[in-house]
Amino acid sequence: MRIEAYSQIQQMYQTKKVNKAQQKGGVSHSDQVQISSLGKDFQTAKAAVAASPDVREELTAPIKARVQNGTYQVSNSAFADKLLQKYEEMR
Repeated sequence: MRIEAYSQIQQMYQTKKVNKAQQKGGVSHSDQVQISSLGKDFQTAKAAVAASPDVREELTAPIKARVQNGTYQVSNSAFADKLLQKYEEMR
């Protein structure tokens, strides 16, 4: 068994100890983050989406009123055509 190999391994595990030279250095380091313009654009878009309402009331209010009045009519054949069209798009 090599004793010097043990001391080398022991040195690796002592990395958390601060050197006296490092303590006296007094050099402070600071981290900086720079966000690219594309990142700023994404942040702006994300904020705009978060500020917008989930439901567009100008589109849903007339339909909702017709459903409540009982005057909303759905064409079965038009519904089936759109359903099949969406199915074909997903394939």
